[in-house]
Amino acid sequence: MPGLFGHWYILVLILVIVLIVYGPGKLPEVGGAIGKAMREFRKTSSDIQEEFKKSATPDSSTEQHATSGPAPDVKPATDVKSPTDSKA
Repeated sequence: MPGLFGHWYILVLILVIVLIVYGPGKLPEVGGAIGKAMREFRKTSSDIQEEFKKSATPDSSTEQHATSGPAPDVKPATDVKSPTDSKA
């Protein structure tokens, strides 16, 4: 199954419709806008993939924090009261 753009006549039909709607004078502008949008999409997509890869690989600083346990000066919160408590 070749998909939507596998047949050449579908591409020709789409180009003819775009030519009728925008006209021959605006066609270069439309093509440039589509190209710019595709470049931005690819750049953003690759940036997001890099961020996921960075977050997936463990960092040496995060490994130290994860294995060292809580900081020694942190006390557990035992006297936390809800703002809705009313014992007065």
